[in-house]
Amino acid sequence: MRPKPNIEITEMEARDAVRDLLAYVGEDPGREGLLDTPKRVVKAWDEMTAGYRQDPAAILATDFAGDGYDEMVVCRNIEFNSCCEHHMLGFSGVAHVAYVPRKRVVGLSKMARLVDCFARRLQIQEKLTQQVAKAMVVHLRPLGVGVVVVAKHQCMS
Repeated sequence: MRPKPNIEITEMEARDAVRDLLAYVGEDPGREGLLDTPKRVVKAWDEMTAGYRQDPAAILATDFAGDGYDEMVVCRNIEFNSCCEHHMLGFSGVAHVAYVPRKRVVGLSKMARLVDCFARRLQIQEKLTQQVAKAMVVHLRPLGVGVVVVAKHQCMS
């Protein structure tokens, strides 16, 4: 299932676009080493952008009674890889996600899955931080949320 943009692009059209890019940079898309590259690139992009096909609400849907727990829950050093929406180059790093539960808590793995969901979209670091925090607020209704993202961007290095 693919996201529904304003225009519908088929997998074959996406592969053709990759062939065009190869030709644009001066490569021969028909040479042996590049014959399967368009197929591999499209498959890789499907994996890198899988977050568009994930629902943050579903990720956070499994929660548990907090039994009066009112201390901060912290999941540190959540590794992620993403792709800059401005340059379509990679950036990677770690996210630290914390919240103070109101009545319900989620497993730590859910916070890691939430970071991965948003990281697997074309992104900027600021928006990634905001999206994780907003999803936590909307779906968990905690007393407070904190998200810190530290990343290295290929477009800056």
